[in-house]
Formats: sequence, structure tokens, C-alpha cells
Amino acid sequence: METTVFNCSQPPPSDILKDVYDRCAHHIEARYGVDVRIADVLDPNTGDFNGVTILVDHDLDLATALFVLIHLFGHTTQWNISEEYRQLGLDVTPGRSEDELARIYTYERDATRLSLALLHDIGVTNLDQWVSDWWFADWTYLQHFYRTGEKLDFHSLLQPGAERLTPCTIPEFTPQRWISRWSF
Repeated sequence: METTVFNCSQPPPSDILKDVYDRCAHHIEARYGVDVRIADVLDPNTGDFNGVTILVDHDLDLATALFVLIHLFGHTTQWNISEEYRQLGLDVTPGRSEDELARIYTYERDATRLSLALLHDIGVTNLDQWVSDWWFADWTYLQHFYRTGEKLDFHSLLQPGAERLTPCTIPEFTPQRWISRWSF
């Protein structure tokens, strides 16, 4: 049987999104010891994390909630293995140089590559293009924000056909509590 490959113009149906969200949340908690919670996150943010807990805003649609969960897992991994990544992630001031944007690009892209590895670990391989499309919209949003300080409508940036990212190996880490950017 052929598995449907999804992208942002042909997204997974809500029952698949819910199933994958639940499986990811369970795997993150059971395998990595990171608590996953649906909560009220400081507006206009969609999620937050502090190294031991990932918060996903309660007011999100399933597609956004899944992307936020897996992407923040990627950042949680990064923060638990690198002081440089923590400092990069904590500084959300606009007006960045091209050199700074290049470092942020790698940080954000690799968080999404860790997201793909998480999905593959639970046997989900048909969302790679969907995640890549969401990643590119996220990067377009962040790049604009870091240059100008202006926040665009994220969903208007979603377009199919982004370069398909590949998963990278999730390194072993021990969750440690760090200061969060918004909600903790």
C-alpha cells in the first residue's frame, strides 16, 4: 500500500495530525524525559520551552500545534547540548547582521532536522515535505522579523515545494532547566 506524502498544500487530515501529535508527545516524554504540555502561552507566541518542558499554546490548530511541538523539541535538544545555541535562541532582538542571520539559519534549520528525526523515530516518514514547507515559512517569517522587527502573518508564508530537509541524528542529552524566553 502506498503512503500519501503530504505538503502544505495537501496537509494531513486532522485525525493523522492528532495521532502524530500524541505519538510525538508520548515519545518526547518517555524517551527523552521532557514534559510536554498544552497551556496558555504568552501572546503572540505559539509555544515555549525551558530545557525540561515544552509548552504548546492551547489555542492552536492541529497543524500548527504539531509543527510547534516538534520544532521546539529540536530547540530543546539544542539547548541541552550547547551554550552557544541557548544564547542564540534567547536573543530575539531585531536588526541582525547577515553573519548573525547565517548562524540563526543553521540553528533553526537544524532544529527542524531534529524534528524530522523525531518523526522518523516513531515511524512517520510521509511528513518530511510538509515539515520542510512549514520550516521554510518559519524561516521566512524569522528572517524578516530579525531584519525589521515586523511580524508577518505566518500562514500567508506557507507555500509547497520548499527544499526538502533531511533528518539528523538526535544526540543523547540530559534535560536541564534553562531560562525560557516567554512563559516560565
